Amino acid sequence: MLRRVVARLRQSIFWALLLQVFYSIRSERQLVEQIDYNLLFRWFVGLGMDDAVWHHAVFSKNRARLLSSAVAQQFFSEVNRQAKRFMSDEHFTVDGTLIQAWASQKSFRSKDGPTMTTVRASAARSAPTRRMH
Repeated sequence: MLRRVVARLRQSIFWALLLQVFYSIRSERQLVEQIDYNLLFRWFVGLGMDDAVWHHAVFSKNRARLLSSAVAQQFFSEVNRQAKRFMSDEHFTVDGTLIQAWASQKSFRSKDGPTMTTVRASAARSAPTRRMH
């Protein structure tokens, strides 16, 4: 009986981690907060409307154990099996809309040439000024 409860808890927490990835929830605290008030999230992880949500430390303390569990292995092996036809050894594709740029254009420094800020500053200095009456 206890094994089934633990297995169900692991599965629910794993589904919660998937929600965190799918909805780009930045922290376990925010994830727990979302699950606490979002009925769809509660349903997805298998919690009832009145069930208590786990403490955020449950995720950080059990992350390695969860990802090496049978539930995670079955999930990832099934995803891998279904995605085989889309995989290639010749190239790698990334959806750029999912990648956020943490550096601004002003802090960008090219290895090949001057920075964007330097280019803009030199262009502004060399531009002729005109007076309009």
